[in-house]
Amino acid sequence: MDIKRIDIHSHLNFSAFDADRDAVARRALDAGTAFITVGTQLDTSRKAIELAEAYPEGAYAIVGLHPIHTSASFHDAAELGEGGMEFSSRGERFDPAPYRELLKHPKAVGVGEVGLDHYRLEGDTRALQREAFEAQIDLANEAGKPLMLHIREAYEDALAVLKDRARVKGNVHFFAGTTEQARRFLDLGFTLSFTGVITFARQYAELVEYVPLDMMHAETDCPFVAPVPHRGARNEPAFVSFVTEKIAALKKLPVADVEKALVANAHRLFGI
Repeated sequence: MDIKRIDIHSHLNFSAFDADRDAVARRALDAGTAFITVGTQLDTSRKAIELAEAYPEGAYAIVGLHPIHTSASFHDAAELGEGGMEFSSRGERFDPAPYRELLKHPKAVGVGEVGLDHYRLEGDTRALQREAFEAQIDLANEAGKPLMLHIREAYEDALAVLKDRARVKGNVHFFAGTTEQARRFLDLGFTLSFTGVITFARQYAELVEYVPLDMMHAETDCPFVAPVPHRGARNEPAFVSFVTEKIAALKKLPVADVEKALVANAHRLFGI
């Protein structure tokens, strides 16, 4: 497969794609867009591996336990946006054994999405998130796989944990921090990725301009945050082209040059 673009963070394993998952995947692959399906708990991590196996080229998986799934919780439209994206989490206590087995798969290219989410803390959720985060960093160190990080309202805490514990590099998915926080992640050797939100939220322009091209990625985080011109619709990996085009526009570079650089970045970090 001639990979022209890569969506480094998609969720084709989510129920939003149950009716047409194969069609969505093939739409991306036929356009030269590879994709990584990212797990959020054990069942979706297994599904990510199944999806990677289903396509001989262009499909990869990352497995791990998302911080919001470390405890029982409900996530509504106010948090996730309209369109039937609401979901409940039953809560999962991280057990490294099954994830260790999944990471042996040749198409498993990372551990994630893992991290800290302090958007809505209740009871012992902070402690549970920290425990799972540290354990999964240890697993990534053991496996020699990069981290796919989910960090929300917790950049300072996450930086401290990574600096103390991580012996592997990784990517900060859907980065929305300050340029100073970006600099500190970059200094640790972590890349930053941007979603379709950069196509309609002006506050991301400074960040995209600031982050060096060889230290960034484009992603969809589908089915969430579809880019312009599909804003409000279900997102999908093929739409990463619009994110790439916006990065090129903000950096005042030819789209082809940006595409080539982002594919090279994914190869360097994830071995794709």
